[in-house]
Amino acid sequence: MQAAFDRGGSLSRADAGYSPREPQLAMTQAVARAIARRESLVVEAGTGVGKTFAYLVPALLSGGRALISTATKSLQDQLFLRDLPRLCAALSVPARIALLKGRGSYLCLHRLEYARHGAELPDRRAVLALARVERWAQQTRTGDFAELDGLDERSPVIPIVSSTRENCLGSECPQWSSCFVVKARREAMEADIAVVNHHLFFADMALRDSGVAELLPSVDVAVFDEAHQLTEAGVQFLGQNLGTSQLIDFARDMLALGLTEARGTMDWQSLHGHLEKAARELRLVCAGPLKDLRGLIKLRWNERAGQVGFAAALAEVACAADEAAEALAAVENGSPDFLRLIERARQLSERAHAFSLDPAPGAVRWIDISPHQARLVESPLDIREAMQEQLKDSPKAWIFTSATLGDDERLSWFTESSGLTDARVLRVGSPFDYPNHARLYVPRGFPKPSEPHHSASVAVLAARCAQALGGRCFVLTTTLRALQVIGDALKTELEALGAPLKVLVQGAIPKRMLLQQFMEDPRAVLVGSASFWEGIDVPGDALQCVLIDKLPFPPPNDPLVEARVQRLEREGRNAFADYFIAEAAIALKQGGGRLIRTETDKGLLVVCDPRMAGMNYGRRLRAALPPMTPVANEGEALSWLRGLAAERGPAALVAAWTGA
Repeated sequence: MQAAFDRGGSLSRADAGYSPREPQLAMTQAVARAIARRESLVVEAGTGVGKTFAYLVPALLSGGRALISTATKSLQDQLFLRDLPRLCAALSVPARIALLKGRGSYLCLHRLEYARHGAELPDRRAVLALARVERWAQQTRTGDFAELDGLDERSPVIPIVSSTRENCLGSECPQWSSCFVVKARREAMEADIAVVNHHLFFADMALRDSGVAELLPSVDVAVFDEAHQLTEAGVQFLGQNLGTSQLIDFARDMLALGLTEARGTMDWQSLHGHLEKAARELRLVCAGPLKDLRGLIKLRWNERAGQVGFAAALAEVACAADEAAEALAAVENGSPDFLRLIERARQLSERAHAFSLDPAPGAVRWIDISPHQARLVESPLDIREAMQEQLKDSPKAWIFTSATLGDDERLSWFTESSGLTDARVLRVGSPFDYPNHARLYVPRGFPKPSEPHHSASVAVLAARCAQALGGRCFVLTTTLRALQVIGDALKTELEALGAPLKVLVQGAIPKRMLLQQFMEDPRAVLVGSASFWEGIDVPGDALQCVLIDKLPFPPPNDPLVEARVQRLEREGRNAFADYFIAEAAIALKQGGGRLIRTETDKGLLVVCDPRMAGMNYGRRLRAALPPMTPVANEGEALSWLRGLAAERGPAALVAAWTGA
């Protein structure tokens, strides 16, 4: 294995740009030992270590079977389409590789057939999208929607032409022999390396519905990349939920099937209407006085559960679902789809009833409310019990890795919540030259985040930085409200400075298009919230300044946060030190990690929160970041940015200084 990484070895022969890196080799050796000893290993590997190769090479050379799980579909596709094929060729390892995603990522041929005849599409764009799907269905081998360029993953067509656990007919389906989900699972079972994602892993743990349950016992090593997202992915699946969109989707499917297969036998329109009305009433009672919602808001369970109308709304959901189940039972022999609809109706009724009772011991409940739906959620506080059960029942090598897993030597932020306190831990730093290539500026006299002019001040400083650099800036906000305020103020400030820079604000267009516009236009500033703090890779001089509006502490009124804090306090621990600062450190590392992506990148990180300079815990947060050289004041910060502009050439410097 070590020979593969040496100069003149397999990797350097396959890639002329490859050179050995000590941190990468240290991680590789640790992974190889864990595989040989069937141990659990947690590795935090800084940006630029090359952690993907550091776990893939020993996994391939071990000769065993491996399961690789990622947090995002984009990394799944990168591993399957690029990294694994390249490594197999370089190492001369004839491994079979398979990609397995959740049901919602694959075309369902049976539901496509129904969509042709009975789908209610919201607009002409959806009609055109369905036509594209139909043409693509004639030629696709995998049925993976990722093959369809330009099909937005939020398209209303996808839920109509894909299956769920609830509506899948299984072996009763007339398209079973051609099913893309069945084919993908079969290929994963036969593969040497199967690439899945965290949601799929936990969905299977909770529901036995993804094929991972059959796959996991047969592999010798399980690797979880982007492991910092593991806990939050797990809590989504290890509890239960009831959403108004589930009710509406069920009502839509029942209406389409009823009118297609059993028209005239039941009043399908009335049943559909009853379910939709129950869903609307539930959302209204959950929203309460909240109006003009822009994003997702979490409400404490007792903020609504004890209010007049909440119990009645739940009872009405159960009644509408029971009524639908009774009607469907009368025609169940007409089609196998009716049997699945009966099961879905009964499950909806059972969940409505369960949420009218007390939660399970050790669980927390809350309500997600958004512009289009309400969702009742019951969840465990973390994944430690579930993971400990997996590690005990399936002895193998377990590898967990990410660039951000904690801010102490034991990586407690991750290992405690995931039940891995007994695992071997390794931290390898980035090989990048942060002291010479990166600067950190924390303005001391800046307004505190609690002061009314804080967001406006962030916009003023961001405008000066963008002007000095000639664009090439990210402004990362901790809330959607600050996003809009800072975005609007930044446009005004740049106009006042006479700097003709484009301001791109999250939400105006889809994220992928927004990022593409930023990378294509060097005179742009992008203002983004949560989804831009991680998983965004802008290498080179396209991004040379990242501003963070305030320290990313978790919201104290979040129900899940409150429940975790209460547990720590019951254990006699300091919730602020052990939870809030640890969470902020991780998020800060993620946001700041957008700045330096390659060995030659240079840039400035600005944290617009004086608490990082003036409070005792600021030292701990600064230590969590890579070793960037601090600058003392705004003059030094802007001078550094002008220097970066000058390195791009005289024209860039003149443009930055004059706004031309």
